[in-house]
Amino acid sequence: MISEPRHAEPVRVAILALPETTPMAVYGLYEVFSAVGWMWERLTGEPVAARRMRPQIVAMSPAPIGSAVGTPIQPQAAIAQVPACDIVIATDVELPLAPGAAAGWAPAAGWIRSQLEAGAIVCSTCSGSLLLAEAGLLDGRDAASHWSAADLFRDRYPQVRLRPERILCDSGAEGRLITTGGASSWQDLALYLIGRCCGPAEAVRIAKIFLIGDRADGQLPFAAMTRPRQHGDAVISACQAWIAGHYDAPSPVARMVQRSGLPERSFKRRFRNATGYTPVAYVQALRIEEAKQMLESGEARIDAIAAAVGYEDPAFFRRLFRRTAGITPARYRQRYRTMKDGGRR
Repeated sequence: MISEPRHAEPVRVAILALPETTPMAVYGLYEVFSAVGWMWERLTGEPVAARRMRPQIVAMSPAPIGSAVGTPIQPQAAIAQVPACDIVIATDVELPLAPGAAAGWAPAAGWIRSQLEAGAIVCSTCSGSLLLAEAGLLDGRDAASHWSAADLFRDRYPQVRLRPERILCDSGAEGRLITTGGASSWQDLALYLIGRCCGPAEAVRIAKIFLIGDRADGQLPFAAMTRPRQHGDAVISACQAWIAGHYDAPSPVARMVQRSGLPERSFKRRFRNATGYTPVAYVQALRIEEAKQMLESGEARIDAIAAAVGYEDPAFFRRLFRRTAGITPARYRQRYRTMKDGGRR
């Protein structure tokens, strides 16, 4: 498994809310970024060494914002008190924009310009690109936004080259201006930023935790083997430790029985009582998890992956993988390699 370096300093992320902001992206981004670098290990027991993120909800004032849909947004700091950040995100605003609303954004526009000048990655979700346009950051550049903002861009910001077909758009400044289109595009932005700042493998883990991405095949393609059950059976624990490093061995269950010194029926009963799995199901789960990592990170042929995790019959491996993950190995590779590659479209 590829290890990732541990960083002492979390990525500092300012999630900017305006009086016209809707709460979905604000709180969604906050929760997703807060899970980076530790949540996967809590759920699965697999150690994670990814850099963490430290999100903060900011606004022009620390007072609560009623928000466009009525649910209050509680800023954690006023922008005047926020130091230089690694990432600043202007979240979406309610459309159609009320007359004169943008005139009140001057403090936020000035602050976001200063953050870009200080080296931050400046982003927007959905119609939040209107703030970046108001700040003059998108003049002469491509930008994504919600499709319903097209007329507003044409009339108020004619220097911006609006790209309504895009979900995530590199808007320039050497990759430090990123705009997205559509109300749920904050999810695409979150995975892109996590991959860029904390590693592609962590972006994949976060996508699996929150089921971000194509859900047409159901939940199984996101699922992983959960943290092993805690128990006090030392014999079974020893067998688990052995199989973790020998899951590809031939006849693994028979070899665990032999190592345990127990009668086969007693071993299988104790193993299931201790772990919640039958021995065969436990071995299959370990093998499939390892195969997933190989599909995500390498170019090996699927038949070679099957052999590497202990299956001489690639057809059986493919059937087992599809039953476990809900999709074929080839589709799984395409799905998560595309996510790891990220890319600004």
